[in-house]
Amino acid sequence: MEMLIVIVLFAIVASLGHALFSMSTQQTSSKAMVNALTIRISLSLALFALLFISWHFGWIEPHQVRR
Repeated sequence: MEMLIVIVLFAIVASLGHALFSMSTQQTSSKAMVNALTIRISLSLALFALLFISWHFGWIEPHQVRR
């Protein structure tokens, strides 16, 4: 489960990088940038839901902060 979370995080960063690249190339159409940002938002929401579902079913557990 932890590996899936890391893969989704890398996909979110890659999508953000793709949007930055699309913006910096000064294309006449910003459709590629909008699509990349839409994918990033969708992946972020999916990761948020995955974390809550995983926690609910006990697949992942939070740890205590030690002082």
